[in-house]
Amino acid sequence: MKICIFGAGAIGGMLAVRLAQAGQEVSVIARGAQLAAIRERGLTLLSGEKSDTVRLAASDNPADLGPQDHVILCVKGYGLPQAVQAIAPLLGATTSVVPAVNGIPWWFFSQWGGSLAGTQLKACDPDGVIARTVAPERIIGCVAFQSGANVAPGVVRHNSGSRMVFGEPGHARSARAEALAKAFADAGFESSCTENIRLEIWLKLFGNVSFNPVSVLSGVSTDRMIDEPGVHGLFAQMMGETAAIGLAMGIDVGMTPENRIAMTRKLGRIKTSMLQDVESGRPLEIEAIIGATVEVGRKLGVTMPFLEAVYGLTRLRGEMLGLYKPAA
Repeated sequence: MKICIFGAGAIGGMLAVRLAQAGQEVSVIARGAQLAAIRERGLTLLSGEKSDTVRLAASDNPADLGPQDHVILCVKGYGLPQAVQAIAPLLGATTSVVPAVNGIPWWFFSQWGGSLAGTQLKACDPDGVIARTVAPERIIGCVAFQSGANVAPGVVRHNSGSRMVFGEPGHARSARAEALAKAFADAGFESSCTENIRLEIWLKLFGNVSFNPVSVLSGVSTDRMIDEPGVHGLFAQMMGETAAIGLAMGIDVGMTPENRIAMTRKLGRIKTSMLQDVESGRPLEIEAIIGATVEVGRKLGVTMPFLEAVYGLTRLRGEMLGLYKPAA
């Protein structure tokens, strides 16, 4: 199976190493120091006390790699418009595009049977570029329940999680999604295929929508935030509002905020992806994670004062740090 990972950062790098070790024909799109290091020394994954390095094809030009069976997008939400316009050389007649992204993906209301059918979320795809560029039939939904970090150019670290879930936006089980899930299972992931990928998206969002933006405001790891009573209470309120938005769409996460908070507390000291971006001076993925959630809530008429407040505060903080620019 030919698989191209578009974006060899923390998550993309982790997926690439494991898939390559399992015998898949893996290539990566990377740039700058990351690309140079991968070409020179290979791509290294640190996990616990273990270190694994693989050699694989790497380029900043998709035309160098040719058509693939699957293209897995592992870029930040704000980088998707540019990424999808670059992937044309990777696409054959049957190539799937698999967005392993944070937050709510642009295709969420495509092939949707609810009241928001066909809705284009401005927070995810402000100008509609992504939806116009990627044919809906190419998409396989994906949720990566993992955390990691970039350690150095060409080196990524796995912090926690190994679960991967794949599914067709149209709810049907397909041979291609099943085959992709099996490839990840063979690579050691806790991988599965589902007929309800949107539920899995909302389950991940249930935690990320609070932990990520509040970490930007507090500047501390998840354990410290959870152990602070006032912040713990804020998380519970934000998760309750996120659950209410889901229920308004017919999505029931089947979990209480306290259970979700407890799950994250067991992981120990975790720096969210947004906090890592703050510390590295990278743009913040505010819109895909909390902006899109608030946008959906507004469209459904759900009352969500805590989500609204944290969204506004995170935008302001991002602007002050020079890591977020509001849409014009």
